[in-house]
Amino acid sequence: MFIKKIDGPRAVTLPDGSIMTRADLPSDDTRRWVASRKAAVVKAVTGGLITIDEAKTKYGLSEEEFDSWRMAVNLHGEVALKSTCLQKYRTPPK
Repeated sequence: MFIKKIDGPRAVTLPDGSIMTRADLPSDDTRRWVASRKAAVVKAVTGGLITIDEAKTKYGLSEEEFDSWRMAVNLHGEVALKSTCLQKYRTPPK
C-alpha cells in the first residue's frame, strides 16, 4: 500500500472534538453544493486541513463566495448555508 504525498496534515481535530480527514471533503468535481458540503469546506479551512487557496482552486470558488459561506456559518451556523434560508439569514445592508 502506498500513501500519497500531500502538503499539509492528513487529519485535524476540530474545535468540537471531531476529527476531519481529507476523505471527508467533497470531491473535486462537485457541482451541486448542498449545505453539508459547504460546511465541510469551511470547517476544513478554519480547522487548518486545507488552505483557502487550495479550497478555491480545488472547488473553483471565488474569494467572495467562500467568505459568504464562512460568514454565514460564523453568524448563524450551518443551517444558514441552505439555499431555502438565504433571505432569512441574509445580513442587512449597512
